[in-house]
Amino acid sequence: MKTVVMRNIGDVDVLEYVDRRDPTPWPGEVLVGVAAAGVNFMDIVVRQGVAWTGVSNPKPLGVEGAGRVLAVGEGVSDFAVGDRVAWAYAPGSYAEQITMPAESLVPLPDDIDFRTAASVMMNGLTASHFATEFYPVQEGDIALVHSAAGGVGSLLTQIIKLRGGRVIGRVSSEAKRRVAMEAGVDNLLVDSGGTFVSAVMRLTNGEGVHVVYGGAGPASFKASLRALRRAGTYCWPGPLLEPSRAIELFSLPNSIKIGFAVFADHIRTPALLRQRSASLFDWVRQGKLKAFSGGEYALSDAAHAHADLGSRKTSGKLILIP
Repeated sequence: MKTVVMRNIGDVDVLEYVDRRDPTPWPGEVLVGVAAAGVNFMDIVVRQGVAWTGVSNPKPLGVEGAGRVLAVGEGVSDFAVGDRVAWAYAPGSYAEQITMPAESLVPLPDDIDFRTAASVMMNGLTASHFATEFYPVQEGDIALVHSAAGGVGSLLTQIIKLRGGRVIGRVSSEAKRRVAMEAGVDNLLVDSGGTFVSAVMRLTNGEGVHVVYGGAGPASFKASLRALRRAGTYCWPGPLLEPSRAIELFSLPNSIKIGFAVFADHIRTPALLRQRSASLFDWVRQGKLKAFSGGEYALSDAAHAHADLGSRKTSGKLILIP
């Protein structure tokens, strides 16, 4: 089979499209033929040597995707050959085939296509966690969503709107306006630096927003703190492509709350993973949640996908097709 590995830490040129022996499922595992694999910032972080540092190179990339079951290992009863499935976290998903624990998989309804499933698993579960658990948006709440045209931001905007919230969306360029507005942003700010605070205050009558989602860079982080109202909440996704820095707790203004939100820490059982995924699929089927495509790439072109995502010029979700 074909797969994509990183031979070393570095830029996109460390990615290689290689042949590997077809995998065989161990007891408790499932072998899946990958129909679509999602490209995430996490994959770039791994390539840059920030995550998965304990795994030696060359190592496979990708964690998310959708496809069909090709074989099941001993003891697997929840899935059978031919079943349509999706997953949010299975290292090595940039491949034609992958084995993973059966508990990592969720059933994929027949009316949800593979590309959509690969677009909403990690990003959708993240967005759902942000808006329903980390800060449960209430009717009338005002949220500032950074990267509102991105894979997470566009889904997050839609979920906030489903819960009755108002969204001030921030994008870095006019090219991203269409996706953000189609996702349902109420007020759009086009800003590539940290100068959005005055606009947020104007739009909220000087009060600030109830919650900020995203804003990983240093300038966006500091400005986001000033955009919050008193006792507001900052849902921070982590440093992503920038090095993290220490936060001086006593410098945080206005009794705000801040947290590093990772959905995987809150979806700890297979039952909960399937429940949350089923909710996402229901929203998609009902026309309440739309995954915006940022581009499809051949599996062999993974380096191009990484370059495009890392440039911050894309909108929506990037997908690899084996």
